[in-house]
Amino acid sequence: MRVLGIETSCDETAAAVVVDGRDVLANCIFSQVALHGPYGGVVPEIASRSHVQTLPRMIDQAVSRAELDWSDIDAIGATFGPGLASSLLVGVGAARGLAQRLDRPLIAINHIEAHIYSVFLDDDAPIPEEVMPFIALVVSGGHTMLVLVTGLGQYEVLGRTVDDAAGEAFDKGANLMDLGYPGGPAIDRTAKEGNPEAVRFPRGGRLKASPMLGGMDPALCFSFSGLKTALLYYLRDHPLDGSEEVVADLTASYQEAIVEALAGRCRAALERREVQALAVVGGVSLNSRLRARLADVAADAGVRLLLSKPSYCADNAAMIAGLAGAGRGKSGGSDLAIDIDPNMRL
Repeated sequence: MRVLGIETSCDETAAAVVVDGRDVLANCIFSQVALHGPYGGVVPEIASRSHVQTLPRMIDQAVSRAELDWSDIDAIGATFGPGLASSLLVGVGAARGLAQRLDRPLIAINHIEAHIYSVFLDDDAPIPEEVMPFIALVVSGGHTMLVLVTGLGQYEVLGRTVDDAAGEAFDKGANLMDLGYPGGPAIDRTAKEGNPEAVRFPRGGRLKASPMLGGMDPALCFSFSGLKTALLYYLRDHPLDGSEEVVADLTASYQEAIVEALAGRCRAALERREVQALAVVGGVSLNSRLRARLADVAADAGVRLLLSKPSYCADNAAMIAGLAGAGRGKSGGSDLAIDIDPNMRL
């Protein structure tokens, strides 16, 4: 089954062709980082306008690189949520048009579920059934959550952030330190030469049970708003003087606080559940310190660490087409009667 996937949930314009849910023939992505950099974050109107301008080219590239004709496409998969409404509408509109023109089924995909599925892309990736059940840490600019996966489509959210996502904490921290956008890669690069113990930042602390957690274990939930505030106050009392060593120490310490908050919750989740693996997915999973730390956590727990290949970590369409080809998502005719859902839950 050859699926053309379309992803426009935020600021990446992407199209891909995947066969039978695993074999990626083409994975084309247009990054909007240069467009949003001057603003220090994603501007929804700029993102949606860029999608309109670049998505047709990305779709053409994907089909061309896959060396297929339009008639070879068996289905169209697209992200219906969660994400920015104005961005989702562009991708879903294009997917509907293609599905109707080609008379192919349209498959509505959940963006978070697709991130979890990304660890199974390509023939050298594990087979889903071989690693079930596992715990997935979904960590990106918009999402931070721990999910128990007992099968495709069988998920239990064990914990989530109660305020900001880890990726947002990286971006806002980098903005406070004038490191540019996106903040995650900038902090990762700068922190390599720093001392992570130079400044002690909060790790999120232990949350208390409350209705806002929806019955989730407070020990498995995240909070990063206090960390950003701590950095703000630290910079107020210790203004940066241009010293590369000082900046390196500060970024390393700030990064360590985020990484330890994530690693600590993963360790706690592995202690509470019998699983075979720990998967780490989403754009923040590219962080080198996080990968090294979670490798230790997985080894200590005696479970396998599953990592998406770098090209499948940030928002991409291969994970959308792959999940659709694996039989997930809401499928129907080309006029699939479902609307976008910017707040779609897993």
